[in-house]
Amino acid sequence: MLDTDTKRRIDSCRDILVGKVPDPKSQVEQITIALIYKFMDDMDAQSEEFGGKRSFFVNGFEKYSWSKLLAPSMGGQDTLNLYSEAVGKMTENTHLPTLFRDIFKNAYLPYRDPETLKAFLKEIDGFSYDHSERLGDAFEYLLSVLGSQGDAGQFRTPRHIIDFIVRVINPQKHERILDPACGTAGFLISAWKYILDQNQEHKPGDKLTPDERNKLAVNIRGYDISPDMVRLSLVNLYLHGFIDPHVDEYDTLTSEDKWNEHADVILANPPFMSPKGGIKPHKRFSIQATRSEVLFVDYIHEHLSPNGRAGIIVPEGIIFQNGTAYKALRKLLVQNSLVAVVSLPAGVFQPYSGVKTSILILDKRLAKQTDKVLFVKVSNDGFALGAQRRPIGHDDLPQAEKALEVFFSDPTSFESCNLAQAIKRTTLSESGEWNLSGDRYKTTEFKHSHYPVVPVVDVCDINPKKSELADLPVTTSVSFVPMQDISENRISFHPRQERSLFEVRDGAYTYFRDGDILLAKVSPCFENGKAGLAHGLKNGIGFGSSEFYVLRVSERIIPEYLYYIVTSERFHSEATSQMTGTGGLQRVPRAVLESFKIPLPTIEEQREIVDEITGYQKIIDGARQVLENYQPHIAVKKQWPVKSLSSLCLAITDGDHQPPPKSNEGVPFITISNIDNGDIDFSKTFFVSEKYFEALGPTKRPRRGDILYTVTGSFGIPVLIQSEKKFCFQRHIGLIRPAESINEKYLYYILRSDYAYRQAEQAATGVAQKTVSLSSLRNFNIPIPSIEEQKRIVDELDAEQVLIGANKELITRFETKIKVAIDRVWEN
Repeated sequence: MLDTDTKRRIDSCRDILVGKVPDPKSQVEQITIALIYKFMDDMDAQSEEFGGKRSFFVNGFEKYSWSKLLAPSMGGQDTLNLYSEAVGKMTENTHLPTLFRDIFKNAYLPYRDPETLKAFLKEIDGFSYDHSERLGDAFEYLLSVLGSQGDAGQFRTPRHIIDFIVRVINPQKHERILDPACGTAGFLISAWKYILDQNQEHKPGDKLTPDERNKLAVNIRGYDISPDMVRLSLVNLYLHGFIDPHVDEYDTLTSEDKWNEHADVILANPPFMSPKGGIKPHKRFSIQATRSEVLFVDYIHEHLSPNGRAGIIVPEGIIFQNGTAYKALRKLLVQNSLVAVVSLPAGVFQPYSGVKTSILILDKRLAKQTDKVLFVKVSNDGFALGAQRRPIGHDDLPQAEKALEVFFSDPTSFESCNLAQAIKRTTLSESGEWNLSGDRYKTTEFKHSHYPVVPVVDVCDINPKKSELADLPVTTSVSFVPMQDISENRISFHPRQERSLFEVRDGAYTYFRDGDILLAKVSPCFENGKAGLAHGLKNGIGFGSSEFYVLRVSERIIPEYLYYIVTSERFHSEATSQMTGTGGLQRVPRAVLESFKIPLPTIEEQREIVDEITGYQKIIDGARQVLENYQPHIAVKKQWPVKSLSSLCLAITDGDHQPPPKSNEGVPFITISNIDNGDIDFSKTFFVSEKYFEALGPTKRPRRGDILYTVTGSFGIPVLIQSEKKFCFQRHIGLIRPAESINEKYLYYILRSDYAYRQAEQAATGVAQKTVSLSSLRNFNIPIPSIEEQKRIVDELDAEQVLIGANKELITRFETKIKVAIDRVWEN
């Protein structure tokens, strides 16, 4: 468990470096090098204490010892020169083990500021070398700031997912364990800890003999193509008790040097992406491919021992894509080693990536004994799927682990449950695609007690053909509807653009007519509820984004009813779980939409349902119109004196201009995206450390009575701070601190009014993003009535806010009524 003091020291080191070394990866490298430097000196001191001799800083390297480096007599520039020289020469120290020399290979000091280095080394001096779990956890925490190496498709695997895979694979003390793309060695360390826990009486590993422990350490190996990752993984393993860790710099996909080495257990989260032009592997792979994810999975399958097991995190392309290599790989796995597929929710790799992933479980011994593959669907992994990944109360992983354990112990008697189902290998082979999406093979059937149930495709035509327009002149004007013109959670939208049929007919645009339903199929538009019913199209014809599904209803269903069905929570839940694709471009497969089963009341009953919902929607639309059109109005009188904003304030400034170092906890950091309709949404913020917050100037730490004011992009939005909650903010937001001579609520309302917004529009400059400069903001003209008049205006506008709040509540209530009305359709 990471202790608070160690975490604070690491955060402090990063805070010190951030001004000179902004890249998190470089920060980690600098801290790694400094820690090892310090620990070597600690070990020398420990050796002397017990009557031995120094073994690292000897034979000319005494002058680089840590105590010399931090001697009180050393000036800042002297320290910088000595440290920089020592780091560069450490690989020449023949008294260092190979491990340490490898760590210092190509190391250097990337800045020349003595004060920064002195502060940094002073913080490093607070660490002391030992093999305790405390220091290993500290380094794990340090590595967590790396996030993603996106160009290589590498994403830091969440610890709880790593541990889940290791428990499922169940590595043993005598087995050879490999990660062929090990990154920072997370899987290898988890396997090591797991085996020690399985062999303990009083403390981890105490039942292992010295020979067994040594053999275990030798049996745990990793490869990585990046020398930086190898360096970090070696340190990570060393700090977790590996005196002589085995991680090699090795290109698993193009080198043949280690092709004949096999393992009993392979654990991996291989890179998801391939370079432009693909990988050019050697010829010994079973599958001829150029995609890294295909080649890595093939490599792992090939390099398992005859009874070997593997747990591999893979992107969704492995699961369903129809390319020849993908299908050949799935066939190879299903016929020889695949025993389970665990579908993980999209968002597990947030905030680094929204990529949807699954876990492939290979077991060559078990695959020979059963004709089934287990499909497990994890919808929640114990953490929210947004960028912050905060803990939540729902976690399917324990149930998933239990289902896998039961299946592995006796596949023949396994009974399917809501989380897991066993599918015969012959079923997987039937289509020739060897598709590994468990939802495709669901056997549960939705039935309704008093309505017939039909798939969507039975009641509508999906994506009608453009050939219907063949007889129209190419000069015919039609509406053009880009994705941004479709409302979220509103049935109506208003086509604004027109184009000629010639411009759009032969492109990739989607075709539709009045009365058709448009349904966004791509992330995040689908999840955000972008859909609508087309009407008012020019000549009744429209074209729009290729990311729409178009649903043209038959006589069996009315369009409004189908709209509410395909925008219902039930369909969204079903479709979201089966979205495919990588990164932020996941899509709802057409087959999911076509096969979705819906209750089909009579046309008369459909109309009754639609009429009820339409009544609720009219109330919502009216309330929304109030909110969208409301602007505080202050009738400015000519006799009121006008002063510059700066003369009425103690300070007008903006947020921090440096990219803040993110933390897992601490003080919220606000960006423009967190400001919504004059309020701050704290649920979507990230955090910075307390130390970072305290180091900010007093005018960059908001307090009650301050006004935040957006100055870039969506400029001109004020927010009045009415609590003592601590937070900080980015440079695209200004802070206005009113003096006692003005009522802060009056100032807030005048800044929110048209009177001030017109000044903001005139002051805003820029092309891609408009910005209101602080100098312009300081010169805003503010009319100043008497204090009594300010209070009267505030009281009147406060009363209006009560009505605004009532409209917000009205929307919430009637949205709930719509949900209840739709839910009733599904009730038996």
